[in-house]
Amino acid sequence: MTTIGTPNTTSQTKLMLLGSGELGKEVAIAAQRLGVEVIAVDRYENAPAMQVAHKSYTIPMQDGGALRALVESERPDHIVPEIEAISTDTLVELEAEGYSVTPTARAAKLTMDREGIRKFVSNDLGIKTSEYAFADTKEDFEEACLQIGFPCVVKPIMSSSGKGQSTVHDESSMGPAWSIAQDGGRTGAGRVIVEGFVDFDYEITLLTLRHRDGTTFVDPIGHRQEDGDYQESWQPQPMTKATLTEAQRMAKTVTEGLGGHGIFGVELFIKGEEVIFSELSPRPHDTGMVTMISQNLSQFALHARAILGLPIPNIRQYGPSASHVVMGKGSSKSPSFGNLESALEEDDTDLRLFGKPEVKGERRLGVCLSLGASIDEAREKAEKAANSVEVRL
Repeated sequence: MTTIGTPNTTSQTKLMLLGSGELGKEVAIAAQRLGVEVIAVDRYENAPAMQVAHKSYTIPMQDGGALRALVESERPDHIVPEIEAISTDTLVELEAEGYSVTPTARAAKLTMDREGIRKFVSNDLGIKTSEYAFADTKEDFEEACLQIGFPCVVKPIMSSSGKGQSTVHDESSMGPAWSIAQDGGRTGAGRVIVEGFVDFDYEITLLTLRHRDGTTFVDPIGHRQEDGDYQESWQPQPMTKATLTEAQRMAKTVTEGLGGHGIFGVELFIKGEEVIFSELSPRPHDTGMVTMISQNLSQFALHARAILGLPIPNIRQYGPSASHVVMGKGSSKSPSFGNLESALEEDDTDLRLFGKPEVKGERRLGVCLSLGASIDEAREKAEKAANSVEVRL
């Protein structure tokens, strides 16, 4: 039986978020609605989740000593990683000492970089992925490109939002692609993955929820990316029954292999009725922000319930839905937003501004959400709303 105390009292139930961006912010809100005390942690101050948390701390997230000291000081009931770039070895140690890590410390460690999860899925589970190779030097990288063949995709083994990703079309583009990957890695220059280009019909995120009563799937989410960065998503993505069944089988196999409770964002390529594994996040997924308007329990509410051991009686889908990002391009330490009246004037349209305190280059600052009579209508409404928002830097 789950018991939840009261925040800021001796009975409190503490949840520590490691990573406090826009996804962590929504997890914090979902947990607080269930009476949980939330502690938000990130590498920079005033991150989105810190703005709504009961407490917040700024530490170097890959500093195992700093992370351990904070955990031992706060003694959270639940440690919830919301980004990859964390000292996962420390999480493994803390879990062995009795701390609860969502979904598990092993899952966080395996998915911290693309190498761990790709080898686990391909080698250990025998699930089909694109052809791939890893490289530490420019010479090995060029050899890997020639081995995989053109076109191929290169990514740092640790990055997010498409940073450092590019497509290599021929030998002349190998050098620039290597430089992009070295500049875009989350921990700086280093190891890269070269992937065979998958000629897919569409790609989906299959949100897969492991909870006390088993595994539940959210309706498949279609999405569009530019340079590896999510731009829009929609739900439900039309699929044949056979293809959806295979996608669910694959997602269940991978998430059962990782274990624990919580939501997993499983990314899959679909070619005809063939399903090919792409990537996985053991946490809410950016494309899953559409669930804030598409269903009765968002991915964040589902994540919080699963973490706390609460039931998931049903997930009610409201119909064709879409999300579209609001991007900021430039440099600012105090972004602001205008023309919100136009962005919100249509029926069944909503807006989330993340509260990110700084923009350097290009950064996702918000998302527009919509319902429609069809997927096309929902996408058009979300795009129109997002384009109406004036980002002032």
